[in-house]
Amino acid sequence: MLKLRLSRGGTKKRPVYKVVVADSRFARDGRFIEKVGFFNPLLPKEKKERIGLEAERIKYWLGQGAQPTTRVARILGENEIIPMPANGNNPNKAVPKKDRKKDGESAEAPKVDAAPAAEAPKEEAPKVDAAPAAEEKK
Repeated sequence: MLKLRLSRGGTKKRPVYKVVVADSRFARDGRFIEKVGFFNPLLPKEKKERIGLEAERIKYWLGQGAQPTTRVARILGENEIIPMPANGNNPNKAVPKKDRKKDGESAEAPKVDAAPAAEAPKEEAPKVDAAPAAEEKK
């Protein structure tokens, strides 16, 4: 399957991405079919040099069945080459990580409580059987 995706370049901690058409089986920074643009995330969003795209070639590859990745789809949507994709649903994004763990533990707690509740009747049944056995011995 053909993908429109980002291929990382640049130096350590200074990324620059190429927008490429590549087979999905190839490595992220490996072999690609054609370079159709670039993306520099270090520049401010207002700068024109942040993103460069070859719209005609991108439309051609989309017509050939190439699928953009999520990030590339957003870049293409912002540049009005394709319709802007819908936002994903990440309700925990605004919650600090410390609080996320607490929520995760509280979400797991009912599962843990539910399991012993299911086992409790099993434990009670042997206790009831043990009581008559004790009476028989007397």
